[in-house]
Amino acid sequence: MIGRAVGHGFATARDFLARGLVRVGVTPNALTITGALLTVAAGVCYAAGAGSRFGWSLSTSAPNAWLLLAGGLLVASSACDMLDGAVARIGGQKTRFGAFLDSTLDRCSDFAVYAGIGLHYAWRQPANITFVLACMVAFANAVMISYTKARAENLIDECPAGYWQRGERSAAILIGTFSYNIPAMLVQQAIWPAFTVLRRVLYTRGVLAGRRPMLDPRQSTKWHYWLRPWLWPRMTVPYDLITILNILWLLFAPVPAYDVLREWLA
Repeated sequence: MIGRAVGHGFATARDFLARGLVRVGVTPNALTITGALLTVAAGVCYAAGAGSRFGWSLSTSAPNAWLLLAGGLLVASSACDMLDGAVARIGGQKTRFGAFLDSTLDRCSDFAVYAGIGLHYAWRQPANITFVLACMVAFANAVMISYTKARAENLIDECPAGYWQRGERSAAILIGTFSYNIPAMLVQQAIWPAFTVLRRVLYTRGVLAGRRPMLDPRQSTKWHYWLRPWLWPRMTVPYDLITILNILWLLFAPVPAYDVLREWLA
């Protein structure tokens, strides 16, 4: 499957690089802090040029250098985010403080991205209040997804429910950036991740009530689970299908009519 093949390839490359970093003495906390600083730099780039149109908007202007730079910085930051845990595991350097620092700086990184994008739309003349609000809601979704999991796991063993985990959210931001489709990414992240928050709330309530909420539809014979691919875990066919649909939205979101008219009248 697509997810299994991609996941195996990333894991192999990650562990290979992690072993090299362990040999030269790089620590997990250094990678965590470096990744956060790179994300802050990306936030500055978003503030300078997040872009105002949906992708493929008939624009003949040169590539948005600020978005390209922001995307490159986020790729480097994501590499640090993947490698810090691997370095800790392979190098025998796992600590409780390291896990705490990683989780804390992840929230700071989420803020840096959405704050930068929100500043861009607030500074525009006229300001785009809709996208500023979308940034606020998207950031709230990102924080609440992490908070509900952390709080739930103080009460139950684990709370892995929901499609929009950190990896999926980070990938969406990267794809939206490189496709010059920040508005489409904001619309997506302001709406759908809220359902992951809701699912984690309902899952925790079910476990505390003594029920066993469904985490993996493969354990059920009910056909209607195939109509809800967002309920399926990673490395399953329905998960791959919903992921493809999310990617297509980020690449080919409909162009607003006012953007088309602006291009024709220019």
